Amino acid sequence: MSLQQLYEVLLAGGLVVLVSIVATRLASRAGLPSLLLFLALGVALGEDGLGVKFDDAQLAQDLGTAALAVILVEGGLTTTWSDIRGVIAPAGVLATVGVGVSTVLTGAGTHVLLGLGWQESLLLGAIVSSTDAAAVFSTLRVLPLPRRVAGLLEAESGFNDAPSVILVVLLSVTPFHLEALNFVGHLVYELAAGAAIGLVLGWLGAVVLPRLALPASGLYPLATFGLAMVGFAAAGASHASGFLAAYLSGLVLANAGLPHRAATRSFAEGFAWLAQIGLFVLLGLLVTPSELPSQILPALAAGLVLLLVARPLAVAASLTGFRIPWREQAFLSAAGLRGAVPIVLATFPIVRNVPGSDRLLNIVFVLVVVFTLLQGRSLAPLARALGLVPREVTREILVESAPLDVLDAELLTITVAPTSRLHAVSIIELRLPKPSVVTLIIRGGRTFVPTEDTQLQAGDELLIVTTRTRREDTERRLRAVSRRGPLAHWFDEYGDPD
Repeated sequence: MSLQQLYEVLLAGGLVVLVSIVATRLASRAGLPSLLLFLALGVALGEDGLGVKFDDAQLAQDLGTAALAVILVEGGLTTTWSDIRGVIAPAGVLATVGVGVSTVLTGAGTHVLLGLGWQESLLLGAIVSSTDAAAVFSTLRVLPLPRRVAGLLEAESGFNDAPSVILVVLLSVTPFHLEALNFVGHLVYELAAGAAIGLVLGWLGAVVLPRLALPASGLYPLATFGLAMVGFAAAGASHASGFLAAYLSGLVLANAGLPHRAATRSFAEGFAWLAQIGLFVLLGLLVTPSELPSQILPALAAGLVLLLVARPLAVAASLTGFRIPWREQAFLSAAGLRGAVPIVLATFPIVRNVPGSDRLLNIVFVLVVVFTLLQGRSLAPLARALGLVPREVTREILVESAPLDVLDAELLTITVAPTSRLHAVSIIELRLPKPSVVTLIIRGGRTFVPTEDTQLQAGDELLIVTTRTRREDTERRLRAVSRRGPLAHWFDEYGDPD
């Protein structure tokens, strides 16, 4: 690649990201899942749109797998242990037994209704059996659901990618044969080894990272995220479940009291958004729009079997004995959102030259688009109808830390020197230009919020919040008072820099 070509690629990529960010804003206003707009953007750029030709299923699988790992790490890093601690067991069963039940029932239904062979039918069932972490995290975190329901859905979406991937890989063997004992052995090993690797690396990070004195605070988010990605890669290299390792290592690290947690969370969220944008645009490029209309009816049939039969029975079978009320089970059945994961999984049979796999990709693509649109917009009314959220809900206070530059503000810190005329000057006598204000004083190791009558003392450290436009005036006033006291202007002292 020449330097000119690199510029063109970066220009195109940057424009796609910016357009996708604007699309996200438009989607939120319209109440649409943003992933649909990203997919639409990819389709518009494709060979039936602007003419960008992309048909490399292997590259799509590789990049898609890496992007899903990033999304799962972010899911783990932004999940609070207290929210899912009580639902780990049911979520684990739903992510394993539920995936198996959903695969078999969806496969049987599509075999009967669509006349697909058993390998294609079971592959389709396995591909769509996994709920999508990105779709679940982005959609459900804006609903004031009961903590148990939200935690169960989030934990399930973090756990069930691994069993789905294992099932798809094992079902993509050509020629098709299924040995039950070998099949179960693979499944157990990959899940157990992946979980062990993720937990061990998360624990190591929780022990080591707080003891590292890194030279810049921005390195802590990189180290935390990088460690979780190491868990994904290490598990994959060991032929274990990298997805499960990625999610669990992120979960352990997020709840270990590491330094700069807010910065780590923000970094992970931004990186995951970038991964989602790239992933969905890439998958939109992969499909050929002219081939999709013929698969609308098969996709609707498979989706209805999944939504009305396979998912509800999988939830009922998995949650038997956990005392989950029927209203919550009904919502869990409807909230099994699909997104990028099934489309990425649909590339596995293509790479392995499974007969009919190109058709499976088109069916899955249409199914994801249609049912994400239907389910995503119906969840809030359904939750209210089931009595899971009040019709008029008072939301929890949302506390967010925003960088000062976002607020167009700046933070000044000064120390009152022993020879400074600031000593014994009260806050009101400073007469700082509005809206500048002394927000905090540190004196002798004690921190307090000053009042107008608080008098400054030598050695005080002052934290002053001001705006960019008044920063210079504020600095001048502080220098003037420091030199000549509160009546500095009477002595023609205006705090000009030396």
